[in-house]
Amino acid sequence: MQTKTGIKLAIAAGIILVLYVVNMIYFSLKPSQFVLQRSIEGPPGLMAVDTLARLMERELDGPGGWLPNDIALSPGWLLDNRPAFQLGVLEVVRYGAHALRDNLSRQRTTDTIDPDCDGAFTSFSNDPGRWIMPSAETKYRRGIEFLDAYAGNLKQGSAHFYPRSDDLITVLERYASLLGGATTRLLNASRPVRSDTGENRAPHESVAWRHIDDNFYYAQGVGYGLYHVFQALELDFEKVLSDKNSDVITREIIASLEESYFEPVLVTNGSRSGILANHSNNLRVFLDDARQKINSLITMLEQG
Repeated sequence: MQTKTGIKLAIAAGIILVLYVVNMIYFSLKPSQFVLQRSIEGPPGLMAVDTLARLMERELDGPGGWLPNDIALSPGWLLDNRPAFQLGVLEVVRYGAHALRDNLSRQRTTDTIDPDCDGAFTSFSNDPGRWIMPSAETKYRRGIEFLDAYAGNLKQGSAHFYPRSDDLITVLERYASLLGGATTRLLNASRPVRSDTGENRAPHESVAWRHIDDNFYYAQGVGYGLYHVFQALELDFEKVLSDKNSDVITREIIASLEESYFEPVLVTNGSRSGILANHSNNLRVFLDDARQKINSLITMLEQG
């Protein structure tokens, strides 16, 4: 009798373990890229606002939902790659919400801050690891509601979005800074630490081997989010980019960001002469190319 009970318990434990592993695999699935088209009729700004909202919505409603705040025993608790990816997307949304609140929705810095833009920025600024009172998901869904409300007011003419060259420059500078931080983390992960730095060698912060894939997926989440945001900016600032002859370089930025989305079987950190790929460096090439082109676009917009 005890033997049969032990067998039943072992079978049940095995089934639970299999389901747990299956859920972990499912939770690890990343969202697919999507191509934006001018599907929203109305004034400029709608594409950018809707893109920020949908990016966050896809992370909340995707496999496993929001993972960085999963607690013990949840399949997402043991994962780190997909949560790191989601944190990268969150940073893109935060930077965009910040630009909406401080610049894009105001003609002058002395103008009143749009309450919906302010609410969105405040909501997305909440701790991504918080799971109760309130949870990160609750605040981020509230942020999406604020963005949707702002978009509705734009359509009705009771809110404003200013697609000016100087506002676009501000947005580009912020996103170039975000990319700079992500690529620096990738660079530190892709090169060995030198003990004899010397005067002509800049020291850098080493990255533990267990965090190499975290840095990779965080940076890829940034690239994924920016790929969609720049498609939206291309549509919302179409006239500005055309007047400044910046259409081509904008499409080149989007192409570089698109190339940053790839899925290695295993993130490796091989040397230049080794047989294993250095995925951190491979990703950095595309993101750094996008960052440099963004800086070139800023120069073109400034010079006209």
